[in-house]
Amino acid sequence: MMFTSIKDFAAEWTNEAEMTQKIMNALTDESLGQAITDKHRTLGGLAWHLVESVHYMTSLGLAFDAPDNSDEVKKSAAALAGQYERVSRAILQAVETQWTDAKLLETQTIAGQEWNNGGSLRFTLMHQAHHRGQMTVLMRQAGLKLPDLYGPTYDSWVEQGMEPLA
Repeated sequence: MMFTSIKDFAAEWTNEAEMTQKIMNALTDESLGQAITDKHRTLGGLAWHLVESVHYMTSLGLAFDAPDNSDEVKKSAAALAGQYERVSRAILQAVETQWTDAKLLETQTIAGQEWNNGGSLRFTLMHQAHHRGQMTVLMRQAGLKLPDLYGPTYDSWVEQGMEPLA
């Protein structure tokens, strides 16, 4: 599936980016080191990956500033959340001002395969959702409260005095 209109991408990106921002805002400096194993990304590593990975869209012709790659950003939950907010707004603005619906149908070669720009936007959006899911597992392991995204979390049900749908 690919996006065929800038308007549709903007609406979906806005919703998904808000959910990712909720995840980023819930992180603490102490939680950034949480990992499933020493061979996998930490919670902070996943957060940074979400911040920096959006910038690959510049290789497809969009122009927007790269995130701050400093060690200070990577060690600060607040700085990571701030960088995500900036880059998620930047890609949306770039798509809305630099591409047209017709541009979404154009193809680019990525890793030896032809992808249309609308498909690359879909991939970017789903990539965010994929890693957001990984982050929620690590957040629970780190003892953080998960924000409600697509509905109440188990903890939200309990806090409201309701029986969780588990």
